[in-house]
Amino acid sequence: MAIGLDTNVLARYFVAPGENAAERRQHEAAKRLIDSGRPLKVVKTVLLELEWVLRGFYDYRRGEIGKVLAWLVAQPHIEIEDRAAVRQALANHADGLDFSDALHHAGYADCESVASFDDRGFARRSGKLGMQPPIKLPASIG
Repeated sequence: MAIGLDTNVLARYFVAPGENAAERRQHEAAKRLIDSGRPLKVVKTVLLELEWVLRGFYDYRRGEIGKVLAWLVAQPHIEIEDRAAVRQALANHADGLDFSDALHHAGYADCESVASFDDRGFARRSGKLGMQPPIKLPASIG
């Protein structure tokens, strides 16, 4: 049976510890666990939160975040909830979509369209990428 990983464990793994002794201990513990090869699991909500923490708190850039998330998805001992959707979201994130929007969109692959009021960001970017299903304003869905 797998061990589920919380966002803070993943953040401690990927972010170099500062001078704080507790941070160093947590970093080492996270490294031992994640590098152990034991069966681990990461759910999509943790991936969303990890992206936000890396971007918003640690100032990681899009490419750095993409590498972190791609590394997680590539690990055979880490089960990723809906791995195919996460892979699709990573590809669309690399093409300029916000990771959260990309992951939401990937989860709607079986829909005819996605209703959103974010016509300037999500809808325009996904339209330029030719993503299906299309993003539409609720008023335009008849």
